[in-house]
This record gives sequence, C-alpha cells and structure tokens, in this order.
Amino acid sequence: MEAAANTTIGDILRSEGAHAPGAERLHWRSLIGVAILGSALFGAAMGTWAQSPLQGLFSAIKAPLLLTLTSLVCLPNFFVLNAVLGLGADMRAALRGIVAAQSTVALALASLAPVVLFVYISGVNYPGAKLANGFAFLLASLAGQWTLRRHYSRLIAKDHRHRFTVIAWLVLYQIVAIQLAWTLRPFIGSPEIVTSFFREESFTNAYVEVIRAIRQVATGDGYGY
Repeated sequence: MEAAANTTIGDILRSEGAHAPGAERLHWRSLIGVAILGSALFGAAMGTWAQSPLQGLFSAIKAPLLLTLTSLVCLPNFFVLNAVLGLGADMRAALRGIVAAQSTVALALASLAPVVLFVYISGVNYPGAKLANGFAFLLASLAGQWTLRRHYSRLIAKDHRHRFTVIAWLVLYQIVAIQLAWTLRPFIGSPEIVTSFFREESFTNAYVEVIRAIRQVATGDGYGY
C-alpha cells in the first residue's frame, strides 16, 4: 500500500503514468484524496501556533475546505468560458490538469508544514506567522502552476485559445482563494483568544489586511489576532 501511495504521488508530481496529460482515464478518487489529505496536514500544522488542539483540528478541516470551495466557485466560469470559445471537447483534459494542479498544491503544502512549524518554534509573532503561511501558499501555488503547465502545454499546442482560458482560471482562482481564506479565518488562531471556527466580526477585505500585516512586521508592532 505504501509503495502504491508513493507511486501515485510521484505520478501526480511528475505528470506521468496514470496521471499523465494523455492518460486514458481521469483518476478523480486518488487526486481528490491526495488534495484533501495534503492540505489537511498543512492545516493542522498551521493551527499549532494557537497552542490549541482544537484550533489545529479546525484548521485541518478548513484548509481542504478552502481548496474545494475556491475550485467550486471558479469552475462554473471556467466551463462557460471553454464552452463559449468552442473548447468543450477538451474539457476532460483541462479538468485533469486543474485537479492535478490542486493535488500538487496540497502535496507542496504538506511538504512545507515542517518549515512552518520551525518558524513557529522560533518565536515568531502573529503577523510573522501569517506571512510564513502566506509564503508557503505562494510556493505551493507555484508548484501547482508548474503541474498545470505540463497538462496545458498539449492543449495550447492544439489550440492557442487554451492559453487564454488557463490564464483566466489562474487569475480568478487567486483572487477568490485569497478572499475566501480571509473569510474562513482564523486558520492560525491565538493562544490569548478563545478558539473558534470563524471570527465574529464584520466582513473585511483580505488585500487590505495583507498590507497591514507587512507593515506590522516591518515595524515590529503587534502580537495580534
């Protein structure tokens, strides 16, 4: 079983074997399973900064939820765009690339969990913890885009309009993911605040908060929640 799991993970990351761009079948079960497990492992690590097992559990649930909901929000637009451009015949191959990319993101996040834990035990404050996790998500997103590039290179060679659809997907996905991550917070939590699944406050803009976090780290201000 361990050898089979290693083979599956290797095939996803290298876009080979059962998960190659031109494979006959789309192995949904293994791709989605890897995406859920990998992101849950990272979520559990992300929540340890709060020094609360319950926050770790909440974050382990919400990290896969973030990837899933972001995809579900973006997919209708993606389907419509491909249909309007007359690329519906390639939808199966396009979806293979997207799901494989999501699985790659989750695997990259899982591999970065020890790095995040090391940052935590180094005594970083809350703004620093946010930036560390944000950087981990950035690296994981780049890994996912590399997998997506492998799958889409064939499609773009077949029809250059696929270049437009994949760029549209990436832009929309990043916009939705950042705001949704902020809406689903807290992922990190705080040892000074009662652990909760969601924050009890009004809707705010994620991009404004990112700028504020960078300013706090630069000035050394704030432990925060």
